[in-house]
Amino acid sequence: MGPLISVIVLNYNGLRFLEPCLSSLLCQNFEEFEIILVDNGSSDGSTNFIREHFPSVILVDTGKNMGFAGGTNAGIQAAKGRFILTLNNDTVADIALLKEIQKPMLRDPDVGMCASKMLFPDGRIYSTGISIFRSGAAVDRGIFEPDAGKFDCEEEVFGPCAGAALYRRSMLDEIGIFDEDFFLYMEDVDLAFRARLSGWKCRYVPTAQVIHEHGGTAGVNSDISVYYGNRNLLWCTAKNFPVRIFLVCFPWILGRNCADIPYYFLKGKGRAILKAKIDAIKGLRTMIKKRNLSERKISNLEIRKWIQK
Repeated sequence: MGPLISVIVLNYNGLRFLEPCLSSLLCQNFEEFEIILVDNGSSDGSTNFIREHFPSVILVDTGKNMGFAGGTNAGIQAAKGRFILTLNNDTVADIALLKEIQKPMLRDPDVGMCASKMLFPDGRIYSTGISIFRSGAAVDRGIFEPDAGKFDCEEEVFGPCAGAALYRRSMLDEIGIFDEDFFLYMEDVDLAFRARLSGWKCRYVPTAQVIHEHGGTAGVNSDISVYYGNRNLLWCTAKNFPVRIFLVCFPWILGRNCADIPYYFLKGKGRAILKAKIDAIKGLRTMIKKRNLSERKISNLEIRKWIQK
C-alpha cells in the first residue's frame, strides 16, 4: 500500500531554501507520506545537495525549467499518494501540516482541494485560499492582514493557493492536472475553477500552517511575475468563466486589463506588461478551445456566489 500523501516540492535554483523546507517536512507528526523534489534544471547545485543531505527524498530532475505547472505535473506523475500536496520550496511547514490538512478529505469525499494558512515570516497572512473577482483577478484571501483570529475557522473557499495545497488524486484524474500553457502563475486558479465547475469543493484548514518567504524564486514585481501574472489572468478568465457570467462581467474584465497597462508603465514595467497583453490576446483562441473539457456539473448561480465585486 502506497503513501497517503505525496508532497511535491518544486525547485529552481532555490538551494538556500531546501534545508529548512525539507527538514520541516521530515519533522512532521505524521508518517504516511513521501517527499518528491522536482528540480527544474537548477544550476546552483541543488540536485547534488539533495542526493547528499536528503537521500530519502525522491528526486525528479526535469533537466530544464518547465515552470510551476510543468514541474509540478512531473511530480504528480511520479507520485503514489491518494492525496497530492504541492509545496513551494521557500516555505517552512508547521509540524502538524500534513496531519491537519488531510482531515476534510477524509471526512467528505466531495472535498477535492484543501487550502492551508500561509503566513509571511513576520506573522501576517499570506493566503487563506483564493478569492476571485468579476474582473478576472484572483487574490490570496486575507493577504497582508494580521493573523488575529479572523481566519481561525475551517470553512469553504473557492480554491487553494498551490504554494501549500492538498489535492485529491481522483479529482486530478477526472479534471486533469495543471495546464502547462500557463507555465507560471494563475495555474492554481485555473485548476480550482475546473474543479469547481466539475462539482468539487475546497476547504480552508487553519490548523494546517506554513511560513512562506514569497517570491523566493520568481521575485516580487519582477518582469517574470508581471508578464506571466497578467498574461494568465486573461487566459484563465477566457478559459473558465461561463459564457453568461463572462458577458455580465465583461466591462470589469476589459477595464482591468486596460488599466494594467498604464499602472505597470508607471512602475517601469512597460515592456513586460505590453508583451503580456499581446501574448494573452494571441493565445485566446487556444484557451477558448480548452473550455468545458471537464463535465460541467454546477449552475451559473453556484459559480457566481464565488465571484466577488
